Order: sequence, then structure tokens, then C-alpha cells
Amino acid sequence: MKWPRLQRRTLALIAVTVPLALLFVYVALRSGPMAPVAVTVVTVESRAIAPALAGIGTVQARYTYMIGPTAAGRVLRLDVHVGDTVKAGQVLGEMDPVDLDERLRAQQAAIKSADAALRQAEARQTFAQTQAARYEQLLAARGTSEETVLTKRQDLTLANAALAAAREDGMRLRADLQALRAQRSNLRLVAPVAGLVAARDADPGTTVVAGQAVVELIDPASLWIDTRFDQVSVEGLAAGLPARIVLRSRRGQGVAGRVLRIEPRADAVTEETLAKIVFDKLPQALPPVGELAEVTVHLAELPAAPTIPNAALRTVGGQRGVWKLTDGSLGFAPLALGRSDLEGHVQVQRGIDAGERVVLYAEKPLTARSRIQVVERLPGVAP
Repeated sequence: MKWPRLQRRTLALIAVTVPLALLFVYVALRSGPMAPVAVTVVTVESRAIAPALAGIGTVQARYTYMIGPTAAGRVLRLDVHVGDTVKAGQVLGEMDPVDLDERLRAQQAAIKSADAALRQAEARQTFAQTQAARYEQLLAARGTSEETVLTKRQDLTLANAALAAAREDGMRLRADLQALRAQRSNLRLVAPVAGLVAARDADPGTTVVAGQAVVELIDPASLWIDTRFDQVSVEGLAAGLPARIVLRSRRGQGVAGRVLRIEPRADAVTEETLAKIVFDKLPQALPPVGELAEVTVHLAELPAAPTIPNAALRTVGGQRGVWKLTDGSLGFAPLALGRSDLEGHVQVQRGIDAGERVVLYAEKPLTARSRIQVVERLPGVAP
């Protein structure tokens, strides 16, 4: 039998194209767009976790003292500089008294004059009292007239009034002197407690108003961390919980601390809860106020429950959950999540049980129709 020439060419073409088509389909199914998605899976474990909260804060001083004059004036001298350690009651500086010393001397002179006037009034009162008593006796013996006795009685009344006025005037002048001395004493800038000079806001010769701070003093023993925590994960935060503080300038040198209190007012803009963290023992070299610090608060350990890695969580249709493998088929399972720890584990309240398998990593986004291939690990992805 002899094949027609055209028919032989057709058969040859088919013999070439069919293997190529099969090869194309094979390549498309194995490594092309239709290839299965490589995934790694993990088995849900029932385990206890120790949740922790991570926050960031700044070093602040619990007690800060703004020392300045109680009246407007000019700074006469300052004896301390930033970084100096001072004692309680130490004079840090002084305001210019202007004419206050002269007013003190004038007031003291006025008091001496008032004392002299008082002695004069006392003498007059004594004389008037004697005269009044003498003329009372003469009137009883009919040795003088009643009008004269009335005059002596009036002189005694006037002398008593003058003596009382002299005494009151002396008391007023002494009170004024005391007030001037208090003003003079307030011109001295005195440290109320032992502390560290954190700022010097004015120099000698500067005019400041009443209440304006000249020196800022902090209590170095009262340093704490003003810390912020995300409100989403702040459940369980309470006073007294242990904490670990890592200062930015001392990476890897964490120090122990504890939660002192939770602020009653949160930050409504950043949605953060504020808390104060104190050191169990202050560092040898005190950190500067304002330095950033990372704070980790350790919460109480939770009982065993189904736990998955955080990396397995996906959001599909607005729901958080995992891709679950059941008899080789893939399905999305929405979950009710519980607490998590800093090692990347999160407990599941509802939606999955211990022993089930879920997708941990996938080389591309998954859908319910995705074909998957379970592998040991994905290139460039931690197991």
C-alpha cells in the first residue's frame, strides 16, 4: 500500500505537534500558572502560653521641681549647673533684692521710733493714772472741785488710748518687718529636696516673672518609664506585674522592673494605654531623662488550649482564620482568637481543634480552588 504524499505530511505534522502539546500541558500543570501552590503545613498543638505585652516608652522623673522666684525680679547669681547633685536646703542661687535691704533698715528704724513713742505713752499714762487717783482722794476730802476730777479722768482716758495706739503701731511695724524678711528670704533659690539639676533656664542678669522656673531639679531615685501599649492587646495589664526594661543605649542589657500603675486616661488619638513602669533597682549609670526604652510586661501563664503560629493567620472576606487541610482538601476556617505570646503563638478559642493541620506558609495567595503541594520548606521562608 502506498500513502498519498499529502497524507504522509499530515501524519508527520501530527506526530510532532501532539508530543509538543502534551509537553506544554505537562509543563503548565507542573510549573506554569496552573501548577499547584507549594505550601508548608503545621499541626495545631494544645499548649500553655505565657502571654506578654510589648510597649515603648521614655525615661521620666516621677518628681520634678521647678524652682523660681515668687515675685518678678532679676537673677543675681546661680551657683549650680546642669548635672550637679545638690542637697536638700542647699542654696542654688539668689534673686537681686534691689532696694529690699534698705527697706528692711528703714523698717527697723521705724520700729525703734515706735518703741520710743510707746515708752512716752506709757509714762503719760502712768502720770495721768496717778493724777486721777490723787484728785479722787481730794474730792473725797472736799479739797478740789468735781470739774477738776472730771478733767483728770478724761486725761487718763486719753493717755490709755494713746498707749493702746502706740502698742498697736509697734505690732504693725513688726509685722511689716517680718513680711519684708520673708520677701528677702524668698529671694534665695533653695533646693526643697536632694536631687539632680536637670535644667538651668536662666542666667545671672536675666529678668524673670513670678513663678517662672530658673532651675529644674529632679529626684534621680524616682525615674520611671512612661510606657504606651496598644489597646488591642492590653487585656490583663495590671499593677504589680513583672516587666523587663531595655534602654535604647544599652541594647541587650535588660533590667527588671514592674508595673507601678495604669494611667486612668488613655491616648484617644493613638489608641494607646499609658502605664508607669518602675525599676526594681536603678541602673548604675542613670539613663538620661527622655531616653527611649522597650518594655515587656509578662502576664500570668494561660492553661493549655489549641495554639497556632501567628504566621498561619490569614484574612479572607474580612474574617481572620486559617487555611485548613481536611482529607487533602483545602478550606478556610474562621477563628475566634485568644491571647498570644511574644514567640509568635496564639491560642484559638473557637474554629479549630488540636491535631488538625493548617497551612503555615504558601508561595502565593490561596483560594478555595487552589491546588496545593505540601513541601518541607519554601525557599527564603523560615520553616
